[in-house]
Amino acid sequence: MTKKVLIFLAEGFEEVEAITPIDYLRRAGIDVITAALGASLNVEGSHQIKISADTCIKDLLSSSGLKPEHWDAVILPGGLPGSDNLAAYIELGAFLKAMAEAGKMVCAICAAPARVLYPLGLLDGKKFSCFPGEDLKVLSGKRTEDRVTIDGNIITSRGAGTAGEFACAIISALIGEGEGEKIAERVLLMQN
Repeated sequence: MTKKVLIFLAEGFEEVEAITPIDYLRRAGIDVITAALGASLNVEGSHQIKISADTCIKDLLSSSGLKPEHWDAVILPGGLPGSDNLAAYIELGAFLKAMAEAGKMVCAICAAPARVLYPLGLLDGKKFSCFPGEDLKVLSGKRTEDRVTIDGNIITSRGAGTAGEFACAIISALIGEGEGEKIAERVLLMQN
């Protein structure tokens, strides 16, 4: 059965941290749906690149599509003010908690682990990585300097320069060990 992943796009998201996972996961045969946080499907990133999302969160909420049983993973790109915009959306926070409680994958990169996951308690006692400096705001997790950190169903990463590795880690976690490495080889991703 094809895995389904939801990626949220909020105004001011970091473009590389969104587009790279979308591209790599789709190359791996994973069904990726992008969801705008606002009413418009058009979302502008932190570097003024506009992306047209597949749907918006309000449509997901009204169709009961924002339930863990519909998804295998959720991905949160970082960037500013994108991460803060994600954190401010109450229904998104409830969905992220429900995903984590259901054992589904919750993935965040750059500022999103500290600004979105941490206030929800999703990093409590967990190893995590995020953008340098943002990690100092997280008082209840176990900070690593790894480019990608996996702790149970939580996958975190440091920033735009680690987006490829982040995407490959998600792929391997969703469809099998080594599947992310196949994509990394196909796109010539340099790995340490």
